[in-house]
Amino acid sequence: MNDGPPLQLSALVVAHNEEVQLADCLERLAFADEIVVVLDRCSDRSAEIARRFTDRLIVGAWPIEGERRNSGIAACRGAWILEVDADERVPTALAQEIRRTIAAAAPGHFLVPFDNYIGDRLVRHGWGGSWGVSAAPRLFTRGAKTWGLQRIHPTVALTGPKRRLTQPMIHYVDRNISDMLARLDRYSTARARDLRASGEIGSLGRNVRRLFTRFFKCYVQRRGYREGAWGFVIALFAGLYPLLAHLKARLESE
Repeated sequence: MNDGPPLQLSALVVAHNEEVQLADCLERLAFADEIVVVLDRCSDRSAEIARRFTDRLIVGAWPIEGERRNSGIAACRGAWILEVDADERVPTALAQEIRRTIAAAAPGHFLVPFDNYIGDRLVRHGWGGSWGVSAAPRLFTRGAKTWGLQRIHPTVALTGPKRRLTQPMIHYVDRNISDMLARLDRYSTARARDLRASGEIGSLGRNVRRLFTRFFKCYVQRRGYREGAWGFVIALFAGLYPLLAHLKARLESE
């Protein structure tokens, strides 16, 4: 129970075996009034590390990403909630903007822009197609955001006007192409499970077309070409993601 004055800001981190990233992430959240950490099926030192920064730990097993995130939101006590992943960092300028914003803002949600890194390279262009985003609704009041019940890339229901912060969150997406390949495998496997559960696997032809349309959208419309070979890789993986998910759903069992 919180016996003091009402909390204004909760920082929420959902983690699965993030002992390498977690301490640096949580250290940047000291500006919040509380830190809530959801530990999903962790078998490493994540719990030990999290306890150095907060006693607000939620430990359990959630196969569905949306359920995991909704459980974390429900545990937060602040009027405003900031969602941060373990591979993300809140710079001082963003922390200051958040505190200024929530001091006067009406209830609802704010998009937070991202600076996305692959290794030590800042990659600004080309993200999309379920393969990274340039901004996301990460700051919101209680009740203004609810995650859908999907295993990967769950839908989001939002209330209130769409507003945007100006300072970016740092996102360390992947270290290298090997990490990107591993992520593509994880994402497409989780998406395949959602497709099988829904009974709407779709057609091979449609997903082959999506490979090309998603590549074009990321590489051309979202200017991935400005990132050189990295933009090509991002667009390629964005296109492959739905096709691989379809093939796994169609050809593999659980």
